[in-house]
Order: sequence, then structure tokens, then C-alpha cells
Amino acid sequence: MNSNAQSGAVMMRLGTRNSPLAMAQAVETKTRLCAAHGWSEDQVELVPVMASGDKVLDRPLAEIGGKALWTKELDVWLAEGRIDASVHSAKDVETIRPNQFHFASFLPRADRRDALVGAQSIAAIAPGAIVGTSAPRRASQLLNLRPDCKVVTFRGNVATRLGKLEAGEADVTFLAAAGLERLGQSDLGNPLEPDGWIPAAAQGVIALECRASDAETTTALAAIDHAQTRAEIEAERALLARLGGTCHSPVAVLCEGGGGSLFMRAALFSAHGGERVDGIAEFTPGDHGPVEALADDLLTRSGEAIRQLFNPGQ
Repeated sequence: MNSNAQSGAVMMRLGTRNSPLAMAQAVETKTRLCAAHGWSEDQVELVPVMASGDKVLDRPLAEIGGKALWTKELDVWLAEGRIDASVHSAKDVETIRPNQFHFASFLPRADRRDALVGAQSIAAIAPGAIVGTSAPRRASQLLNLRPDCKVVTFRGNVATRLGKLEAGEADVTFLAAAGLERLGQSDLGNPLEPDGWIPAAAQGVIALECRASDAETTTALAAIDHAQTRAEIEAERALLARLGGTCHSPVAVLCEGGGGSLFMRAALFSAHGGERVDGIAEFTPGDHGPVEALADDLLTRSGEAIRQLFNPGQ
């Protein structure tokens, strides 16, 4: 970070994937930083990168390297000092991160729901419909509710997936409601309420990561940190860590609450949705003991078809 406060000097360089949604998230981050510190727009520089995950779209992410494909280019630039911070979709960041980095800020959580595009609800999906998704959670949760459907791999940014849907490669697909909102496309799709369809860990959250040794950038980013969101995301990521979840692991989790306590619901699924195990936990922010106990209980009650998809203790 540039400590020179001279007017017009770049104060922070934000690294971001160059997809339309990632750029929208970076712009939101820039706007919040400028408002918090009284910086002008030209004092925060956006530095886009083409992530490996955006280059290969014909195979599931889990087959070609997992979530690290969204972060590895930014990690290199951050480690080399070419950027001061990385802007991430929190749900796309792998659970175990390099020790040299830390999350300095989480922006206020946006809509945490999935949106269904092509049908009004899960029940309204036509019998035997083809559903496009590359997310194990979405695929397994769908097949648990609608085993008659067929799931096909659907990857790419929002526009790409909508184009595939229009071309008839699938009948319906899922998109994150928060992403549609940030792209100004909230009119697309039908949000699925969390009481019947649990979203992904950290869904709807923008995470800002910087070098752990960079105290100045850490302090600057902390000015836009949202405490409630941080408490929720740290708890959800603690669950994933205890489970040993990977890109192959169908796990849905939602943490929310207020008044000094948090409430978590989580579900694990077998790959083809035939098995499902649910659990709940209530705890105070920062106390992840009950969260870890929930993870242990879920795995204990799971059959081999679910357990084989997780690596607890890893």
C-alpha cells in the first residue's frame, strides 16, 4: 500500500478476476474504500487478471484443480507485491489458505440465496428435466429432492451460463442471487428460500485478502469490515475445515442470527443425492466449538457414500 497521502496518488491496488461479476465486486470494494477514507476514485487501482478457472469451462472445477483455480494467479501477484489486496467471492476461496495471507475484511453479506433460472421452483421443474450446474452441492441437493432430473456440467460466467440455457443445453440452471443483484439482473430467476434450499458456505460475501505482514493495508481494509458477516463466514469456514470439505464435497450451510448468538443449519449429501444428513448448532460469535461438534455429528451419522467425500482432520 502506498503511504503517500498526496492527492491523486494511488493508495491501494486491488487485484481481481476480470469476469463481469468479479469486476463489479471490485468496483463495490473500491467505492466503499473511497467513502471510508476520503480517497478519490483514482486513488484505488483495479488490477484484473485472467484466472485459470475462467479459462477451462468444459470440465467440472473439481476435476481440474478445484477452487485454487480462482485464486492462484492473484496469490502470486499478492505475494510478489504487485497488488496490495485481492478481491474474492468468499464462497470460491479454498478453505485452507497460505499462512502469508489473511482476510482483512468481509463486506456486508448480500442475498445469500440461490436463484433458479428456467422454473418457478424446484417442484415446478418439468419431470426428467436437464439441469445445468457444476457445483456438487447444487447437483446433490437437487437430486435429493428431484431424483428424476438429469444434471449436466454447466460452467462459465453468468452470461455464458445464460447463453447455454438459451441454446437448449439445459432446461434450468442455478445462479447466485447476490451475483445477479451485483450485475443489475435481479429480475432474472426465482430465489430459493433457505428453509427449503440451503446455500453454499460464504455465499453472497465479498472477501478482501492481503499479506499478513502488511499492517498498513490490513488497517485500511479493516475500516470496511462488517462484523456480523465476519462472524458468519468464519463459522461457516470453520465447519468446512472440520469436515475436510473439498470441491468434491456436497455440503450446504447457512449461518445467521443476531442478539449475540448465531444459528447454523448444515446438510451433507452423497454424490447422487440419495443420502442426506442435516444438523443444527447455536453458538456465540467466535466460539466454533459447537460448529466443530456439528461437523463431527454430521459425519458420524453419515453413511459411507457421504463420508468418502470428506477428509476430516486434513
